[in-house]
Amino acid sequence: MFEGQPKGLYALALANTGERFGYYTMLAIFTLFLQAKFGFSEAVTSNIYSVFLAAVYFLPFIGGILADKFGYGKMVVYGIIVMFAGYFCLAIPVGGNAMGKAAMFGSLFLIAVGTGLFKGNLQVMVGNLYDDPKYSSKRDAAFSLFYMAINIGSLFAPTAATKITEFCLRREGLTYNGDIPSLAHQYLAGASDMAPEALNRFQALAANQGFTGGDLTEFAHHYIDTLSGAYHWGFGVACVSLVISIMIYFGFRNTFKHADVTQRELEAKSTQPVAELTKEQTKSRIVALLLVFAVVIFFWMAFQQNGLTLTFFARDYTVTEMTGLSRILANVVNLVFIIIMVYCVFAIFQSKTKRGKLIAELVTLFFLGALIFSYRSLGDEPVTLLPQIFQQFNPFFVVALTPVSMAVFGALAKRGKEPSAPRKIGIGMFIAAAGFLIMVLGSIGLPVPDDLASTTSDYRVTPNLLISTYLVLTFAELFLSPMGISFVSKVAPPKYKGLMMGGWFVATAIGNYLVSIIGMLWGGLPLWVLWGILVALCLISAVFIFSIMKRLEKVAK
Repeated sequence: MFEGQPKGLYALALANTGERFGYYTMLAIFTLFLQAKFGFSEAVTSNIYSVFLAAVYFLPFIGGILADKFGYGKMVVYGIIVMFAGYFCLAIPVGGNAMGKAAMFGSLFLIAVGTGLFKGNLQVMVGNLYDDPKYSSKRDAAFSLFYMAINIGSLFAPTAATKITEFCLRREGLTYNGDIPSLAHQYLAGASDMAPEALNRFQALAANQGFTGGDLTEFAHHYIDTLSGAYHWGFGVACVSLVISIMIYFGFRNTFKHADVTQRELEAKSTQPVAELTKEQTKSRIVALLLVFAVVIFFWMAFQQNGLTLTFFARDYTVTEMTGLSRILANVVNLVFIIIMVYCVFAIFQSKTKRGKLIAELVTLFFLGALIFSYRSLGDEPVTLLPQIFQQFNPFFVVALTPVSMAVFGALAKRGKEPSAPRKIGIGMFIAAAGFLIMVLGSIGLPVPDDLASTTSDYRVTPNLLISTYLVLTFAELFLSPMGISFVSKVAPPKYKGLMMGGWFVATAIGNYLVSIIGMLWGGLPLWVLWGILVALCLISAVFIFSIMKRLEKVAK
């Protein structure tokens, strides 16, 4: 899996890992922060979230144009600097008034601009490493490894955000309860306007937090300020991660410096004429890429619900405690143990020496024992879950399942039956539909969100519903995202590599903006209807891409 890859891949992947850790720490708590600090509704929160994600993934298009002219490496460095400024400003605990909102929006703008300069151009340099015929056959595997590294960073992000939140609340004698921020904002907006059931619930929750009397206004302000402050500390984590990323980037730049070259620079340095595509070939490739972009829009519309409606679902509809064997999944350290065991099992079968196999077997047994010890140390106590912790399962599954997917694709390649990149994308859309079908079935009979305040029955579902959904969506992601990036880096006309990689992100941006549609519908519609919309869109997209498969596979040859 790792054999025969250029060293530059690992340097670029690790630089991206640090940046993604900070980004996903911020994203894990972003929607919760908007509602806790500013009291935004689900609809307003959905719009802010989707516009921000759209900007984050649209601006690489501009970054790609600039990089094609001025250089990929320069844009990557500028991007890290601008991102750092954005995260630093977001970490400053300003108030929840108009000035605070303006500061928050300004910070988000800087983060989006910096990401636009950084993200796509780093991936172009990864692709450039594989323009060398020596490595060209390893392009798909390389992007799978690169994608795995991204998810290593995002794996630890929810836990980092959770630990910071718990520490800040505990320091003030508080514990997390997802219902309190909304009720506190309602109370501050006018206690007399609150429904009696909501007011009684707020009073009961305040009592559970140790507030035994007096003006609830004081408790409401204290809880909101403490929770918001915890989120600001979480945003500060991104600043540290970016410092690590830039150190890795410059520390190992020699391993990928040769890939930091534009087509214009390549032509200027070459002593021989550089082969160029005809106008017809260029047009054919661009059209094929645009068709793929049209399909992935709907994948990202569905997939990015993990930070929005799936987080709402985790907060409002999912049991807040885990019991039994599944408790080991709540701890990121246990997830790391599982990942190591998966890789060691593959090493047992792939190692070429008896010594290598023995070491892999011993390491597997060691971490299996560590996992058993960790489970037994829990005793009979349930594990409390915060909503953002569910976002660790997608990156966990990506990292754990990447060697599985690579092994399957490798075995198929040896038989000459490996699906092409466009075909993998189509299969991924079918799998994504299956993921949200799980949510459809699991949501039948649940109350609509608008009725939750007056619902007294026990309606919360097992955490395994969301975990199962994330598992299936991860399979879809592994078929689609790294393969799509690999397809773009291979098919894009040389003069427009930055532009076309930016185009991939524009499609992602559009999909991320469309995420808000489901968020704005959140309220009066049954949940199974909302998930059903996503199932239908994924199926339509899958059928479309298979209808144009011959055209896509032709340009990919």
